Amino acid sequence: MKKIALALLSAGLLVSAVAHAGPEDDRKQLVNYFKVKHGTIKFDDYVHGALAMDKDAKSQYDSIMEFPPFEGVVDAGKEMWEKPFKNGKTFASCFPNGGKNVAGNYPYFDDKLGKVVTFEMAINQCLKDNGEQEFKYGDVNTMGILTAYARTLSDGMRMNVKVSGPAALVAYEAGKDHFFRRRGQLNFSCASCHVDNAGNRIRSEVLSPSLGQATHWPVFRGGENLVTIQSRFVGCNKQVRAVPFAVGSEEYNNLEYYLSYMSNGLPMKASVFRK
Repeated sequence: MKKIALALLSAGLLVSAVAHAGPEDDRKQLVNYFKVKHGTIKFDDYVHGALAMDKDAKSQYDSIMEFPPFEGVVDAGKEMWEKPFKNGKTFASCFPNGGKNVAGNYPYFDDKLGKVVTFEMAINQCLKDNGEQEFKYGDVNTMGILTAYARTLSDGMRMNVKVSGPAALVAYEAGKDHFFRRRGQLNFSCASCHVDNAGNRIRSEVLSPSLGQATHWPVFRGGENLVTIQSRFVGCNKQVRAVPFAVGSEEYNNLEYYLSYMSNGLPMKASVFRK
């Protein structure tokens, strides 16, 4: 495994992700980094992303969430979730507890398949197992709308992603490598914005912290504009002028695996408003 060093200048610390450091060590180091750098922010508040670092934006968010403009989209997702398949079953039949408090266990590494399985992949497997046509991974009008509701069934659940076994660790390390690797014409990594400069402004926007980034998707930007976590990966890559990977690719699945593990212990909250 490659050694990845991240200079945490604001805290005066150096986190060295050496081969001997495991996922839980990585997570604790990240939590401690943000605790030192942003000590006034409570741990659970990191589910709010950049809003936790901007009181005015958080106040606006609270007002909008009283009567979310995207409620109709979430309701449409509920209809999809509850609509019977041709065999009479529903999506709820594919998940423990009818899909309640399960999304926080995703992604997970499937040793039989030899790859990371996301919540969206599990939904497509459900469709396949019931003789239905699978959704396109990045289609917001099917997979996006469905998960906009399905993930709300796990609101309040603490993220509980596991990295167990050597193959799972390889996938986790690949996701971590992606997060810290510089790319694109601007030579930025994910960490450049979401660790080193989290809380700072780029133009008029506050850069969100990586801690908690996997807890609140999909998000709605400016009304009913639905954005999934992996479509946001695409957007970030484009912003640093790098060629993005495909939504649902192994690269992005591994990145989501890493980020989700980093959010372990935080409560989930979907679907939410973002600027």
